[in-house]
Amino acid sequence: MSVLVVGLSHRTTPVPVLERVAVADADRAKVLDRLLRSPSVSEAVLLSTCNRVEVYAVVETFHGGMNEVVEVLAEQAGAEPGDLFDHLYVHYAAAAVEHLFSVAGGLDSMVVGEAQILGQLRGSYNAADEVGVVGRTLHELVQHALRVGKRIHTDTGIDHAGSSVVSEALGEAAGVLGSLTGRKAVIVGAGSMGGLAAAHLRRAGIGEVAIANRTAANGERLAGALRADGVAARSTDLAHLVDEITGADVLFACTGSVDTVVGAELIGDREPGKPLVVCDLGLPKDVDPAATLLDNVRVVDLETLQRRLSDAPTGQDALRAAEIVAEEVRAYLAGQRSAGVTPTVTALRKRAAEVVDAELLRLDSRLPELDGAVRDELAKTVRRVVDKLLHTPTVRVKELAAAPGGAGYAEALRELFGLDPQAPSAVSTPHSTQPKGEKR
Repeated sequence: MSVLVVGLSHRTTPVPVLERVAVADADRAKVLDRLLRSPSVSEAVLLSTCNRVEVYAVVETFHGGMNEVVEVLAEQAGAEPGDLFDHLYVHYAAAAVEHLFSVAGGLDSMVVGEAQILGQLRGSYNAADEVGVVGRTLHELVQHALRVGKRIHTDTGIDHAGSSVVSEALGEAAGVLGSLTGRKAVIVGAGSMGGLAAAHLRRAGIGEVAIANRTAANGERLAGALRADGVAARSTDLAHLVDEITGADVLFACTGSVDTVVGAELIGDREPGKPLVVCDLGLPKDVDPAATLLDNVRVVDLETLQRRLSDAPTGQDALRAAEIVAEEVRAYLAGQRSAGVTPTVTALRKRAAEVVDAELLRLDSRLPELDGAVRDELAKTVRRVVDKLLHTPTVRVKELAAAPGGAGYAEALRELFGLDPQAPSAVSTPHSTQPKGEKR
């Protein structure tokens, strides 16, 4: 069983194609269920953001797993698998680990170094774990990846040099409007991206913010946080969106909807000559594309940012982050190889204990009159001898197994001592004991 990554991202895929494949939060459980029902897939995590759609899966075979994952992604997009092949990237085994660690560190983001991906990865893991599709392999891998991401942001200045997609969009808005101090903004969507937009607007000195969200409580929660920071903010219903947009200078749209949320007609009825910058960060788009044809309306969407940031320089912090990824990949793979020999070592010690017990039983039958205290001391002595004999080779085999190509040492140990070749799978315990195919 190995880890497979199949994905599409801003690096390989036009935004319209990403929009088709994107998975809304409401559909995530359904897609994960479909993945786990594939014959070759035993674990899965789905990462769907404005920059990427990726499946991390534990599969029995490379080709079988890849074909099954691509079928699920194509089904989600309402397309044929062949329609996606030109945009897909696939990583397997060690390459899959390296890719995930790079993603967690922000090295594969549209804006290199952005930290939001860490929260998105954590949320994707939690969503998969809640429906019972995460096992031991992906649990350990994703947790390690989260630690890698934190280390990169702690040990380098990559998040100071980089920024989020929201801040880049806000930079575009400032280029059109000049200073944002005292201006009015409308945020459509109160999720993580909406919260990020609110934080950036507050730091930019925005004067007034209206937050429109399907769930009024979530909109009011975000508005309350802004008011606590001294910003005139309020929550409003989506039905009143046209009134809010009329006097706005900036509109941020960032929902998880699969349908258009802001129609062009909501934007068109404005004061003549008053500019409006629309930052559409939804995937799929939240704003009707016809808005780009309206006078005094500047639309900044993911395609705009993709073109702007495609050739952005990386810098020394990104190079150091890449070095950290390489170090962590080596450490993770060494740990996995070492852990792989543990069941064999456990089986060897169990076999030795069985031999000792059998010989002590033989001693009891041959010397039934043996004093109990003497018998106990003999048993302790024999066990100490066996433990000392096994200590060095078992420690050494773990060290050797951690090196590249070290898997053969476990096989040699099984051959030399006649251990059950199925010992590793029999001794190891998965993170989740839920049988494949069962859903919560």
